[in-house]
Amino acid sequence: MTALLALTFSLTFNGNTWPYDTAFLATMPGATIRFEAVGPVGQYKLDAELGTSVQQAPRRWLWTAPETPGTYKLKFERGTSKIEVHAFVMVPASRVRGGVLNGYGIGPYPPARGQYQPPPGFIEVTKDNDDTKVSPHFRLKQFLCKQDPIDQYPKYLVLQEPLLLKLEAVLARVNALGFKADTLHVMSGYRTPYYNAAIHDVPYSMHQWGNAADVFVDTKHHDRMDDLNHDGHVDIGDAKLLYDEVDRLLMTPALRGLQGGLGFYPATAAHPPFVHIDARGTKARWKG
Repeated sequence: MTALLALTFSLTFNGNTWPYDTAFLATMPGATIRFEAVGPVGQYKLDAELGTSVQQAPRRWLWTAPETPGTYKLKFERGTSKIEVHAFVMVPASRVRGGVLNGYGIGPYPPARGQYQPPPGFIEVTKDNDDTKVSPHFRLKQFLCKQDPIDQYPKYLVLQEPLLLKLEAVLARVNALGFKADTLHVMSGYRTPYYNAAIHDVPYSMHQWGNAADVFVDTKHHDRMDDLNHDGHVDIGDAKLLYDEVDRLLMTPALRGLQGGLGFYPATAAHPPFVHIDARGTKARWKG
């Protein structure tokens, strides 16, 4: 796991606090986002690549996103401490025609229900931006839908900020247990409704809203779960160990705001054992 830079401040926006040197934002064209630096008195500044920024107070800014979808950088600084926000201005969902966006199959979202509202837009993923960091230890391409054709670009996805904060916390716990992982293997991140239906998952799967990930620990990058419980076998016991550690992690006061769904699953011929993690905001637990 790459060591995180020591920061003298954190950054709050969209109701989330980022204590890392890399942060993620998905927003609509022309939307205005309020940023606030949380830290000691000092001189803070924002350098915005594009868009319009207004400093309202020594540690508070309003940034209005460009009207053109794309990937933009915002750099917040205090002395030698820097937080870089990778802002993705999304393509409006109104551009989806017949379940297709620019040649990429999206499919129909299920009827709106409570928090399950069709997303307002989609992040456009190209060969030029798919390796962009969305947090210190995760990259945009890790969350792409697995649907065919795999080599097709552009692709589109939805990704939620709380999920990334939760995955970073889980990764830190994994490393604290002694497993030197530089990321988690994201077996399944975003799923289009088209793909979700094709694999016969539930109609309101959180994956379709970019707020869920099926993960396992793979320190050697060999596409299989590590033997976390050191019993000489890779099986559901390893998924249960990771599940239990995440469950304990979410009991700590600092992380209760990232509560959500948590489930563990056995291996099949198609995949190793894994843990489902989502940030739905309410507690849910299960064994797959």
